[in-house]
Amino acid sequence: MTQNSTTLERYLATFAHQEKDTGVAQIVSAIAAVSLTLRDLVAAGPLVGNLAAVRHEGSAGDPQKELDVRANELILEALASSPVAAVASEEMDEPAINDWHAPFAVAIDPIDGSSNIDTNAPIGTIFSVLPTVPHIEKDPCAPFLQSGPPLAAGFFVYGPQTVLVLTLGRGTQIFTHDRSSGQFIMTTRHAWIPPRTREYAINGSNYRHWDDAVRLYVNDCVDGTAGPRGMDFNTRWIASLVAEAFRIMIRGGIYLYPGDARPGYGRGRLRMVYEANPIAWIIEQAGGAATDGKRRILDLSPATLHERVPLVFGSIEEVELLARYHTHPDSHGVRSPLFGQRSLFRA
Repeated sequence: MTQNSTTLERYLATFAHQEKDTGVAQIVSAIAAVSLTLRDLVAAGPLVGNLAAVRHEGSAGDPQKELDVRANELILEALASSPVAAVASEEMDEPAINDWHAPFAVAIDPIDGSSNIDTNAPIGTIFSVLPTVPHIEKDPCAPFLQSGPPLAAGFFVYGPQTVLVLTLGRGTQIFTHDRSSGQFIMTTRHAWIPPRTREYAINGSNYRHWDDAVRLYVNDCVDGTAGPRGMDFNTRWIASLVAEAFRIMIRGGIYLYPGDARPGYGRGRLRMVYEANPIAWIIEQAGGAATDGKRRILDLSPATLHERVPLVFGSIEEVELLARYHTHPDSHGVRSPLFGQRSLFRA
C-alpha cells in the first residue's frame, strides 16, 4: 500500500463529511467489516463443517444452506448498532427490526452463489442501503418496495482476491482487500464498462425454454462471423451473480438470466430487492445498463419482498440491442423451410 492509497475508511469519511451524514458510511463500513469474517468462513470450507448442507427450504422454495444461515446471523449482528430501522434478507421471510426511528434500511443477500459453496468457485455478498419511510412500524416491508436507485449499493466477491464493488451514487469504485494492512484499498476509482462486447453469459442448458427473442439473440451470437453480427462471441457462465458482474465490470460483456417456460421461471429467478436492484445501480453508475429484457430494472416497483425478475445487464449497447429483439417488429425473425430464420439484422 502506497502513502497515497485511498482506503475504504478514508473514502467513506470523505463522503460522510461532504454529505454531512455519517449514516450510510457507518452502514457500509459495518458490512465491509463482517465481509472479512464471511471471507474467512468461505475460505475455511470443509474445515469448519459442511457449509453446503441444506438446513431447510426457504419460504420461496430455495434451499437454505449452512453458510447462508451463518452469514445471515453474522450480518444481522454486525448491523445491530448501525442506524438501520430494518434489515431485509433473502434468507428471512420478513424484515428484522432494529430501530423504528433510524433513517435507513438495508437489503442484503448474505451469500450469493450458494450453489457454488462446495466447488471453490467465487461467491459473495450483495447489499443496498435505502431511505426508510414514515411510519415504517405499520409496514416494515415498505422501504424495500420503492422504485428508483438506492442510496448505496455494493457487492463483495470472495475469490482469489476479496473485492468490494461499491457505488454511493458517485460512479462505481472497486476496492481490493490488502491482507498486510487489513484495509480495503481503492484499486479502481472510476469503473467503466465498455459499451460494446463480444462476450455473453447465459445458462445455455435452458435454450429450449427461452422465448424467441432470447433464442434468436443467442443464435446470432453463436453464428459469429458467418452470421448477421459479423463477429465471433465468447460465452461464459459461472452461476455466481457476483462473479459474473465483476467480470463484466472489468472487461465488459452482457449477462442474461431471462424468464423462461419452466414452471416457476416465467418471471425469472433472481430477487428484485436483494440482487437485481443493487446490481443494476452499480452497473448503471459504471456506464452500463440493466433491464428485465425490455424495461429498466430501477423503474420497476417490487410488489413483494421476495419478488423475482428477469435480469439482463452489462455493456449498454448490447443490453439495448437485446431489448430491440423483444420490441422490434422483426425481433422474432421469419422462419421458413426455404429461407431458414431471419434475424433482427437484415441486409
